[in-house]
Amino acid sequence: MTVHAEKRNLPYTPEQLFDLVAGVGQYPDFLPWCISSNIYKREGDNVFYADLVIGYKMVREKFTSKVTLKKPDEIHVEYLSGPMKYLSNHWKFIREEDGSCTIDFYVEFEFKNFVLQNLMGVFFNEIVRRMVSSFEDRARELYGKSSPDASHPSR
Repeated sequence: MTVHAEKRNLPYTPEQLFDLVAGVGQYPDFLPWCISSNIYKREGDNVFYADLVIGYKMVREKFTSKVTLKKPDEIHVEYLSGPMKYLSNHWKFIREEDGSCTIDFYVEFEFKNFVLQNLMGVFFNEIVRRMVSSFEDRARELYGKSSPDASHPSR
């Protein structure tokens, strides 16, 4: 299995970053290799099912996941179908005393196809870093260089 864990502190509120990550419908606008996204079922306000189509050049793969939202603290992604044998992913949003947010990102996966697993293993860390950086860039685009709420924490 391949694992990537990363923590980043960003000058935004947990609510802002939670909403950004939970906004699966906007992923094709900013996430590298995301060709399309579709939320096809909702269970109340805290659970939805989504398809993402990820592609590069001639390769296209569809991933179906169950997403559980625990606003504003955590998003858990449960893999349901696609090219993976296994995938577990979570985002945790930790409010810091200065009003900023530390993102705790974790993904663990294994492809069904041994050749693809080995190929992805070589590039995986770079791919995940680019994807996490894309969320950071999108936050900067949406919220500015720093959030007013993050620079003035509530007391």
